[in-house]
Amino acid sequence: MAKWGEGDPRWIVEERADATNVNNWHWTERDATAWSSDKLKSLLLGLSVENEEGSCEVTEVSKLEGEASINNRKGKLIFFYEWNMKATWTGKSKAGIKYNGSIEVPNLSDENDTEDLDISIMLNKDEPDTPLVHLMKTRGAEKIREALGSYIELLKTEFTQGMILPTSNGVAKLETASQSKAKFDKTQFQSSSGTAAPIHTGVKIPTCKISLKDTFLTSPADLYRVFLNQEMVQAFTRSAATVEGEKGGKFRLLEGNVFGEFTELVPDEKIVMKWRFNNWPCEHYATITLTFLDRSTETELKVECRGVPNSEEDQTKDGWKRYYFEAIKQTFGYGARLF
Repeated sequence: MAKWGEGDPRWIVEERADATNVNNWHWTERDATAWSSDKLKSLLLGLSVENEEGSCEVTEVSKLEGEASINNRKGKLIFFYEWNMKATWTGKSKAGIKYNGSIEVPNLSDENDTEDLDISIMLNKDEPDTPLVHLMKTRGAEKIREALGSYIELLKTEFTQGMILPTSNGVAKLETASQSKAKFDKTQFQSSSGTAAPIHTGVKIPTCKISLKDTFLTSPADLYRVFLNQEMVQAFTRSAATVEGEKGGKFRLLEGNVFGEFTELVPDEKIVMKWRFNNWPCEHYATITLTFLDRSTETELKVECRGVPNSEEDQTKDGWKRYYFEAIKQTFGYGARLF
């Protein structure tokens, strides 16, 4: 299945800098995964703490899964990183007894501040109790947190050399992906009309209202479930998706290019959500209301989109028709009568 925007000449999915992207002004993307892996290992390995009970040292990084990248869009650097790591620590008491344990950090990402990181430190099974565990859980965890903070700082300074470009005030803007609401999105859009530059929160932009409707050969209950069930969303988008089908639940689909939050759910009747494209002005969401009407042998779906940026009206309308309506009908057979 084509990605959102394919076929619309104003929206092009790219995985490299465009040849016409003079001075990298529109956007570029740089993969920081390999660099990050090496940097994290160098910062963690050999890290040590000591007190009157003995000493502890990080001796191995046994697992480092994740990815990192940096995008330069309109002179603004946006950082994506997500890591799940495990390491081994070795302790030695003043009496010369050695101990071994593990370290786990499952949530190093642009969505979490370093003080919010979960740093789990444990002693291996069958190892005798030792005060060194407390040393690692306090001073050791603090040093690990500092090392991970250093990684983030170096990612934004050392790795970005050559990507930071001057803006109107001579300083490039730095953002994490969570600040731009694009954590899992590694696919970038470029607007050939040049109107998709991010706009800071609080800046009023002209918006419009879009009203759409279509009929589906299924019950309101079944069609309602399509929008809230993660497996069904993944089926009709043909890509990975995250869907928390409850009030206040988040959703992210089409490779992270569409995301938002469910704000009101009336079972089998109505869904209201905050919804946006990844390239829309920062922090700007449209309000989408889906109304499911029982028409005997079929369901009429009414879609009202409020707060859509004027410049995004056409592709938003076309996107809903193609990547929601048509895709749902084709995937679940809700568009053809069987005789």
